[in-house]
Amino acid sequence: MTAPRLPLFLMLAGLLGLAGCSTHQPVSLYQLDSGSPAQPAQTAGMAVLLGPVVVADYLQRETLLQRQNDGSLQGSTDGRWAGSLSSDISQLMLRQVAGQLDSQRVVLAPAPSGFTPDVQVLLTITRLDSGASQPAILDAQWRLIDRRGQVRDNRIVHLQEEHAGTTASQVQAQGVLLQHLAQQLSVALKPLANQPPVAEAPRKQAPAQAKPAVPERPKMPMATPIRTDMEVFRF
Repeated sequence: MTAPRLPLFLMLAGLLGLAGCSTHQPVSLYQLDSGSPAQPAQTAGMAVLLGPVVVADYLQRETLLQRQNDGSLQGSTDGRWAGSLSSDISQLMLRQVAGQLDSQRVVLAPAPSGFTPDVQVLLTITRLDSGASQPAILDAQWRLIDRRGQVRDNRIVHLQEEHAGTTASQVQAQGVLLQHLAQQLSVALKPLANQPPVAEAPRKQAPAQAKPAVPERPKMPMATPIRTDMEVFRF
């Protein structure tokens, strides 16, 4: 009685095995492509404080998002980020800007003790995504603050890059967009390299003490003769 059931049991075991294999497919991990930035040689180059670098909330996750034709976002089923995307963006920008400026004095915020930057870069990434049929798009904004605390440049940037449609090509295109952003940022930074030193504010002299006012003596009214029209009669 049990012999005819053996093929059915084997078939069910095979189906369960296939289902197990399908649910345990390996997921690819991706990192942004930082290109081949030049190694900075100058140890006394331009001092730049890069950051804070603010990344949009929807990008702060391991899931690699895919932009759909209707504008919605869906998590990728075959790939995710290998670590923090925010950290990858900051490190990519650091290497690219340091190479473009040829300066070893480019650091990420917060500034280390004793570091006085020539310029601070406040960078915000509001969009960085793509889809199988959607181009890679980067929206960002930067503000450059000089050593006097004055805003020297404020720019909104929109960049777009085509790709082949695969997940790997999308990640590569997003890395290229960040490289272009770093190039444009470096061009804006270079004119601020030769800023005059901040002069110390002159010390204010203590105001001279005012001499006490001498009270004026009351003026005596001058006597004025009293004239009368009366006549004096003598008898």
